[in-house]
Amino acid sequence: MAAEKLRSETEVEEHLRKSLANRVSQTMYREILNEVLKTWRKHGLYVDELKAIADEVVKRYEGSIVEPGEPVGTVAAQSIGEPSTQMTLRTFHYAGVKEFNVTLGLPRLIEIVDARKKPSTPYMEIHLVEEYSSSEDKAREVQRAIETTTVENIIKKLDIDPFTGVTMVLDKEMMSDKGVTISDVVKALEKLKLGEILTDEDKSVISIIPKGLIDFSKLEKIRRSILSLRIKGVKGIKKVIIQRRTIQQEDKELEEYVLIAEGSNLESVMSIEGVDYRRVFTNNIREVEEILGIEAARNAIIREIVNVLEDQGLDVDIRHVMLVADVMTWGGSVKQIGRHGVAGEKSSVLAKSAFEMTVQKLVEAALGGEVDFLPGVAENVIVGQIVPVGTGMVELYIKPGLREDRDESSQ
Repeated sequence: MAAEKLRSETEVEEHLRKSLANRVSQTMYREILNEVLKTWRKHGLYVDELKAIADEVVKRYEGSIVEPGEPVGTVAAQSIGEPSTQMTLRTFHYAGVKEFNVTLGLPRLIEIVDARKKPSTPYMEIHLVEEYSSSEDKAREVQRAIETTTVENIIKKLDIDPFTGVTMVLDKEMMSDKGVTISDVVKALEKLKLGEILTDEDKSVISIIPKGLIDFSKLEKIRRSILSLRIKGVKGIKKVIIQRRTIQQEDKELEEYVLIAEGSNLESVMSIEGVDYRRVFTNNIREVEEILGIEAARNAIIREIVNVLEDQGLDVDIRHVMLVADVMTWGGSVKQIGRHGVAGEKSSVLAKSAFEMTVQKLVEAALGGEVDFLPGVAENVIVGQIVPVGTGMVELYIKPGLREDRDESSQ
């Protein structure tokens, strides 16, 4: 009998459902179905081949399930910790742009697990909606709206005289490039309340006439406040570059423009017209937690750790990384893996004292009359008991009278 070939997507779905019924989760089933349909569209499939694929998937899935009592925490720590010792201490230039230094390697991994409030080199990857991502001019509009432009960026010369006031010569070419008008500059300068603001006919020179003499001791302070004055852009975003990328969409290759920003301000950037708010990424995990919630922060931790490891060429199973992210976020907020976070919140006194500040932890526990039930690994190692993992999880209880009752009944 000739092998039966699958003729339609519906037929593929029906046979796959029969083969995987009650053997995998619904989420996993949908993932497998998508992959199988891709293969069927490209090469075609026979029923026997589909069954063989389903059986192999189930076999591998069941082989990867964690056994009861397996020390997943210890395995995860070893699986991430050992390769991490091979990491380099370095930064790299983002997207070939020398101005963008982004921390990578071990320093970045430490930042993540320490749950730092702000990364040493914050950056954002900003995707645009279809109308803007396909046009360089439209992408440049969004870039100008996001990138912070200060007075320093658009002037040629700045003079401050205690008697005559402040004179600024504007760079019209830079103003055009940044999308800044003379009225934008004047509006920003009004916030400083230095005096009356005048412009010349050519709109290239701005003069500020003070109400009285300018204090000599304040000249440098005034200069700095003028130069650093923000005219437009999102607070915290220093620089934005436009990147052209090729993306695969079904069977086509499409070009799209993506913005890479130095600095981070997730809430403000997501509200900019033209930005696809569903595809805005920042390496500031605390900011993700604050704006998008704890689940988004968990996903950000996973993404950042995996990116760091992959950049170093290290192959670590993502389930170990997911466990670390779960431990850091299960309480509803991002906590560091340290004495001020996860390690410091253990119920065992000995486990806490084994990590840091041994004497202080033991004294505090003694004064508080705490009891240690030795629930974990470290505390049992300290006292020399069997560790409660694997076969060590099983506890045997013997009823002393049980054997005597059995002996009497047998007589």
